[in-house]
Amino acid sequence: MTKTQQLEIDLPDKKYFTIGEVSEICQLKSHVLRYWEQVFPQLNPSKRRGRRYYQKADVELLIEIKSLLHDQGYTIPGAKARLSQSNYTQALVEDIEQVDNGGSLEKLKALHNELLTFKRYIQQRY
Repeated sequence: MTKTQQLEIDLPDKKYFTIGEVSEICQLKSHVLRYWEQVFPQLNPSKRRGRRYYQKADVELLIEIKSLLHDQGYTIPGAKARLSQSNYTQALVEDIEQVDNGGSLEKLKALHNELLTFKRYIQQRY
């Protein structure tokens, strides 16, 4: 189940969305979308001839950002930290899956060290 399915938003089946379409889908003003591009480095729509083109992953990220800020009460720095944590966690899950599928002992040791580093990071932040 994707984040979009969890939020019960059906995105049209197309590759690119204009800022107007994204604004309507996310129920956000276009100036808010442009501001979030500056604040959240993960959000990087392609730009051609001065126009923004968002892909589905960008729209899903915007929906997640909106949920964090508007529904869950995160501040912008808190939402940035949460998104960074989510990206890091997803990378670790992928690494674990790789180890489960015949990865090497060295990979497992490196993963263990990353988990310890992440644990220390979380303990310092919270």
